[in-house]
Formats: sequence, C-alpha cells, structure tokens
Amino acid sequence: MSDDLPEDELPEDFPEFGDAPAAASPLAYRIPDTAAGDRLDKALAAGLPDLSRSRLRALLDQGCVRCDGRTITDASVRVKPGQIYEVRVPAAEPAEPRAQDIPLDVVFEDADVLVIDKPAGLVVHPAAGNPDGTLVNALLAHCGDSLSGIGGVRRPGIVHRLDKDTSGLMVVAKNDRAHHGLTEQFADRTLSRTYLALVWGVPNPAQGRIEGNIGRSSADRKKMAVVTGGGKPAATRYRVLQRFGQAAALVECVLETGRTHQIRVHLTHAGHPLVGDPLYGRGRSGRPGGKFASLLPEPARGPLVGFPRQALHAAALTFRHPGTGEIVTFHSPIPADIHELIVTLEMG
Repeated sequence: MSDDLPEDELPEDFPEFGDAPAAASPLAYRIPDTAAGDRLDKALAAGLPDLSRSRLRALLDQGCVRCDGRTITDASVRVKPGQIYEVRVPAAEPAEPRAQDIPLDVVFEDADVLVIDKPAGLVVHPAAGNPDGTLVNALLAHCGDSLSGIGGVRRPGIVHRLDKDTSGLMVVAKNDRAHHGLTEQFADRTLSRTYLALVWGVPNPAQGRIEGNIGRSSADRKKMAVVTGGGKPAATRYRVLQRFGQAAALVECVLETGRTHQIRVHLTHAGHPLVGDPLYGRGRSGRPGGKFASLLPEPARGPLVGFPRQALHAAALTFRHPGTGEIVTFHSPIPADIHELIVTLEMG
C-alpha cells in the first residue's frame, strides 16, 4: 500500500531546493512503520518505484530531497515512521548525442520499453571512433519526447549491448522505472537471452555448459580470454542444432551471465571459434577457421573463410515487462547473410 501524498496535498509553502533546477515535479512520501530504521535511499526507492536507488542517491547529492524543512544529502540516514520526505525531480536534461534519423527495425514498443532487431554493423554507443551514426542516435530520433529521462538525462536506457557486428534483439528502457526493472533482471539473471552461432568444428558433447572466468587476455589487451586468476565468473549453455560434417556447426547459446565477448570467448576456449570472427576466429595457424576450413568442400570454403563478421545472432529475448509484470518473449529470424552460409554448407 503506497503512502504517497497527491501533489495537491503538498504544503503551499513547499520550499525551493538548494541548487536543484527550478523545473521539477514535487513528490512526497510518508515513511511507513515497516520501513523504520531503513536507509533513506532504500526507503524512498520502496515508496517511489519509478526512481532507482542510484537515481535517488544522485538526487540527494543535488539537494533535491527535504524533510522537516531541511535539505537532506546523506543517503545512509536512518528513517523514522511518519516522516515525510519531499523530492523534486528535475526535468530531464537534453541528451548529449544528437538525434539522427536512422532506420530501426522495431519489434515492440510501448511507454516503458522498446525492443529492436539490431542489424550487423550498427554500433550501440557513441565513442571516440564512432561519434554518431549509432543506435543511441537513432533511438533519440525515434523516441523523441516519449523518453522521460534515465538518471535525469533524456536518453534511452541501454541495459545490455551487442557488439557492432552481432545482429539481433535488444531491449531498451524509456524511463527510470523500466531501466531499474530491467537492470534488476540482468543482475538476478531472470532475463533470458538466446543466440545462434555458426562455429568452426562441431562441439562435443553436443550440448553442455562452458564455465570460466573472463578477463583481459595477458597476450593481447584488445582481447578477452578465459583466465585462471581474476576476471569475472561467466557461464554459457550451448546445444548443437545442425552439423555440417566435421567442419562447422550451428549452435544455440544461452547466456547465464553477460560478460564482454562472452560467447565468442567461451566457444573459442572450447576450440570452436565463430565463423567470421576477426578477433578470435583465426586459430593457431593464423588463418580463418584453422584446420576446420580444410575440411570444407571447395564451394563452401570461400564464403565461410571470407565471411566479414562474426556469425552471431541474438535470436530470442525473454523478460518480465517492467510496467505490466507480464513475461514477454520475442524472436528474430536468422539474418540473410548467416542463412546464406547455412544454405551453402547444406548444398556443399
């Protein structure tokens, strides 16, 4: 049961807040008996579910929270029943990246989330080498005023990424509540992501689990690797869907964790790098596919060896909708370029 007070019940002399921007929406929350002794950020997050704890801590730092006429900046203050905390949420600031009219394949969209089917070649975030022309630029143009702000900035909430040359499904948050809800699902591993990968060789056994901490490669700092010391725990479940002799296989991968280049690194560690992977796919010989390429019939060898990107596609995505609570699942068909490789292998 919410103890929120409607806006029209706020005191008429609601004080102005320190350095907080003037354009703000006043909120008030009365601390219930059940929250006695809780940290302030925890108590406010429970009563104001549209604001995450990290967002509330930022608002505290900005002088946007008051109680009994005093500005409160300490998130660790212990609350007392009956206290009324007043929060002003500044209007979302303009996003730094500029909006660009880049076509998007939108699978689903409502007020909270957007599910898109990202094409290979599209970078997710602006960065030094890609200052614009990214998914974020496209989302800013597509969403416009429907973005209510993530962390106080009018921007799309990217809760997971796909590498530039990985295609497939991504979910994007359009407001703080959705961002918080999706981030929690990533943290507790209740959001499910399924990928299709075309790999060199055939994994044996045909299904299993690859586990190994992932960290920076000591041999090449541009690469990630399974490491024996340090790194972050990572696990990938896999299943062979289709074999093409001993040269290649179509493999389904389900992420249990979400580390940088996880599927690419784990399959390479297992001896079966992705077809077309420019970073991990050359094997000990230094040639794409290594020994497995020599097992291919001539018509298939050229297309696979010369494939210009890692053959990896985010094919399915399941999560609990942060607004409705409904479990939703989305699917993306395998893209044309990987499909053509499969047809070539089947004919070879």
